[in-house]
Order: sequence, then structure tokens, then C-alpha cells
Amino acid sequence: MTPGWLLLVAGLGMLIGMVSAFRAKRVWLAATITSAVAALAAAAWVLKAGATWVGRTTLAIGGEPIHLQLDGLSAFFLALLALLGGAGSLYAMAYWTDQQHPVSATSGRAWWNVLLLNMGLVLIVANGLHFLIVWELFTVSAYFLITRERHRREVRAAGWLYLAASHAGTLCLFAFFACLAAHTGNWELGSMRERMELAPLFWLALAGFGLKAGLFPLHIWLPSAHANAPSHVSAILSGVAIKMGIYGLVRFSGWLPVPDLAGWVVAGLGVLSAVLGVAFALGQHDLKRLLAYHSVENIGIILIGLGFAMMAAANGHAAWGQLALAGGLLHVWNHGLFKALLFLGAGSVLHATGTREMSRLGGLWRSMPWTAGLFTLGAVAISGLPPLNGFVSEWLVFLGLFDALSARGATAGAAIPAAVLLGVTGALALACFVKVCGVVFLGLPRSKVAEQAHECGWPMRIPMIVLGTACVAIGLAPVLFWPAIVTASAAWQPFWSETAAPAPLLTLGAFHLVVAALAALAAFALWRRARHNGIRRTGTWDCGYAAPTPRMQYTAGSFAGIITGWFRWILRPERHARIPNEPFPAHAKFEEHTPETVLEHVIEPAGSLVMRVSTAVRRLQHGRLQAYILYLLIGLAALALVALMGGGK
Repeated sequence: MTPGWLLLVAGLGMLIGMVSAFRAKRVWLAATITSAVAALAAAAWVLKAGATWVGRTTLAIGGEPIHLQLDGLSAFFLALLALLGGAGSLYAMAYWTDQQHPVSATSGRAWWNVLLLNMGLVLIVANGLHFLIVWELFTVSAYFLITRERHRREVRAAGWLYLAASHAGTLCLFAFFACLAAHTGNWELGSMRERMELAPLFWLALAGFGLKAGLFPLHIWLPSAHANAPSHVSAILSGVAIKMGIYGLVRFSGWLPVPDLAGWVVAGLGVLSAVLGVAFALGQHDLKRLLAYHSVENIGIILIGLGFAMMAAANGHAAWGQLALAGGLLHVWNHGLFKALLFLGAGSVLHATGTREMSRLGGLWRSMPWTAGLFTLGAVAISGLPPLNGFVSEWLVFLGLFDALSARGATAGAAIPAAVLLGVTGALALACFVKVCGVVFLGLPRSKVAEQAHECGWPMRIPMIVLGTACVAIGLAPVLFWPAIVTASAAWQPFWSETAAPAPLLTLGAFHLVVAALAALAAFALWRRARHNGIRRTGTWDCGYAAPTPRMQYTAGSFAGIITGWFRWILRPERHARIPNEPFPAHAKFEEHTPETVLEHVIEPAGSLVMRVSTAVRRLQHGRLQAYILYLLIGLAALALVALMGGGK
């Protein structure tokens, strides 16, 4: 089947799923997964053939004929959407059931299909007006999914914040597409690199798409939305929805000319997002909120690759530019896979215990071995450790940065601190997930809910296994995915069409296979030894604590206390302590909360000032005619004064 027919099947499957979501959930699941498989097949067809599918009809929406296009870049993102959409659909059947959520489960399935359908349309429409329409539908459907539990105040607040931030971004995009149409005379989208007068429009695109991507400091909506949404919704938001912002930046920086400073700004925002995103993650005690901040971090890594690729394109350095872009694009896939896996794992923990607070968990590996193992696999991947996929994409970005040193000049000077800070980001991410895995899965249970935890069922396990397998596959055989990366890169920069995989990528794949084989042999040897010799349990040296309790373990805050102290200037943690003074205190308390600094210390004070000014101005509108005449006289006097001063000059 051609991509056109496959996309038609995918669209019909989504529509059937919407209709059947309320009364026939099995039909909904079958239709949605069939749609995802068809979309994945269409994306694979385009990525393998290296061709572009174009579909045009005489049917018009808003006076504009429908124009669809699936090229290497849009197919690259569509493949991720299809995989995560199908996995999330199966997971949702067991996680958000009709029995537990009789009101929100049925409508949630319908909104899920609306979200997937419109994200798919964002990737294939080639008309600015239609892009805005499906972008808004995608935004609104995400709002209704985030607020599934709208009876909770914090969920409603997260939903409104998401909606306000998203519409601020949409306003920027409306201005972007309107100016583009005014300059070109139509709404059609395509390559316009020769139109240098369009270059300033890039800044509107950066603001609009950057808000959706959640780059720092435009991320204010992201932590609360991802934390309060159902976990399968968090997975699709982090894995795909924020990538729609990345898609917009990559797409229009490839189709349109960009200002000279564009690459520098994008790379700088990427470094800022990567370092501060992981710093804020270290300060979190809520498991899903912590994962949300890691989305900010990984968006930063993607933008570092894109920013340096833009610098390379501007200066004619194809070799290292393609490596940087390849690393950024592959990280789109990798982050989608391991972050969705982590959110689904967090959902399994929440489903079993009813809490996201890490300090109430602990010891879950005994009762939830599948969840613990798969979450740990995702943690290794997101920390950028071999032999998994996160290491491959970050390593490609590093290669691009190191090769940029050969360019000398300002670009080389920027590559050095970017590489150093990218390494720091990886180290901090590793520390953060050592904290998460240690506090949540190791040690002793810290509460009754942790003691009574149970493993999730197979409908929730299978999606996690699929995503974990994909993480392993890209890590062990990265060279197999290189042609897809090249096809996507060629859609961004047609002159970068080097099809041969770089030699270091082949070496890396072989190294990862050896590491994986040695790890498997070591695990098998330990398992055999434990099985045949048995495990003798005994008490360890207790350092004077004859009867240790779960309260004597590290908490999420204490484990990362030293590292978060380095970033106290930006995290600005709030402490609530009751320090004991007597030798045998009856009560003691210590709590530390890391606020959303940008939102609570910048946006909210600015908003409060605007509201106060607005209230003061509104008092002038009291309906007294005499006062209005006085306002006019004051205005006329001011104008006369200005005119006199101008005449005197």
C-alpha cells in the first residue's frame, strides 16, 4: 500500500475509535492500534524510500484547498507518534478503567483519539491556515486529557495554566503564519529559503513553538500539566506533544531563511534548558513532577544539536553539522521512548500505591519487579549510559561539538562550553535517577501503601516492554536507524545527504553489543550462583542502631541536598523546619519545597502588577460626565503642550 492509502486507513481508524470510545472499548482499542500500525507503516515507507508523498484535493476548508505532504522529516516524527500512541492506548485500558473512573474514562478515550489525529495532521498539513486549525484542536484536546480529574483543584489549575501558555504560543504562531501569508500572497507552505525578507519571522516561530516544546524559561506550564495528567497522557505529552514544538522549529528553520544569530540563540537556550531542567528535577519530591523537569532537560539536548546544526549550515560546515543534527533528531526518538517508559512506570507505581511522593515509597522492587526493572532500564537510558539509546544520540551531539572545534573562531569557542555543560547535564541526570531508583524501589517501605503495593497486569506491562525493547534496539544497533536519520536530515538540509554511517557509529554498535553480552553473562552467573548455593540473610553492621526503621533511610530531599545546594540561587527552595533542642525530642519536622521559580517569582508578580494597574485604571470609569470632560481637557492640554514644545524646536 502507498503512504496515501495507509494514512487514509490511519485516519479512518482514529474516527472509528472516537465513535466507539463511549460504548465499545474493545472496538476502540482495535481501531486505535490499527490506525497506529497504519501510520507507522506509512512513515516507514517514506523513510525507507527517501521519497515525499503529496496529496491534494479540491475539498476546501476555510477557503483553502487541502494540501497534505509526508516527507522524511514529518515521517520521522510520525513514526514516534504512532508507536507511543499505540502503546499508550493499550496501557490506558488497564490504567484508566471504566470501573475506577466511570465518568472520565469513556470521554478520555475519545479525546485521546482527537489528540492523536490532530498531532498526526500537524505533521502532514502543508497549508498555514490548516496548520493553525489542527494545532488549536491538538492543544484543546490535550487540555481535556490533562484535566481528567478536574474535581481536584490542582488539576484545574494545571489545566488552566497549560491552556493560557498554549494560547500565548498560538498567538505567536498566528502572527507568524499571517505575516508569512502576507509576504507570499497565499497560505501554502514549502521551501522559501531564497526569500531573505522572511528571516525575522523566525523569532515568532521560536516563541510559539518554544512554548509548546517547554524550553526554559517558557516551560512554566509543563511540570504541573505532566504531573497532574493521567500517566498515559503524561507519556504522550512528554514523548510526542512537546516534540510538536521541536518539529515546528526544525521544519520552518529548514523551509525559511533564518537570522544570523538564530543558531546561537537556539543553542544557548538548549544549554540553559538542559542544565537548569536537570537542576530543578533534582529538587523535586513528586515522582511525575521530577520526570516532567527531565523533559525540559532533554528538549535542551535536542536544541543544542539543532542550534549547532544551524550554525554549521550558515557557515558551510556540512560534516559536523550533520552529526549535530543527527544527534538532535535521534534524541527526539530516544527521549520519546525512554520518557514514555518512565512515565508509564511511574503510572504503575501510582496505580499500586496511590501516591507520587517518593518519600512515602521504598522497597517496591520486591512487590513490583517488572516495574522496577523496566523503570531502571529507562533510567539508564535517560542518564545517557551505554549500551542504551540515550548514549547514542548524546554521543552524536558530542561528536558534532568536538568536530566543530576544527571550524575555529567563535563557533569553536561556543562548542567547548556547550560540550562541558552537556557532560555536566549527564552527570546530574545520573545522580537524579540514582536518587529516584534508590528512594522508590530500594530500601524499606516508608508507608503502609508501599508495603501493600502490587505488580501491574500484563496490559500495562506489555507497552513498557515494547518501549524498553526499542531503547535496547537503538542502543545495540544504531547503524540500522542511520538511514532514517539521513532521510529526515535531507528534508531539513537537502545538501546533507551523506548516506554512509560514520565509522564511529559502527564501532559504538559493536562496543554496545560486547557490553550487553558481558552484562547478560554476569547476570546469568549471579542468578545461577544464587539459585544453586542459596542466599543466606544476616544482619549487617548497624553503626550502633540496634533497631533501624524506614525513617532512618535517605529521603528524596536529603539524598540530593548537596547538589541542589549548588543551584540554590535559581531553585530558591522553601524550608519548613522544627529543629529539636532536647536530647530525646517528641517532635521534629523538616520539609523542603522547590517552587517553580519562573512562574512564582517572575510571572505571578508581573501578573499581579498588571492586575493592580488594571484595577486602578478601571476606577476612572465611574460614569460621572464632569470627570470625563476633565479627562478630555487634560488630554487636550497635554497635546497643546507637546505641540508648543515641538514648535519651539
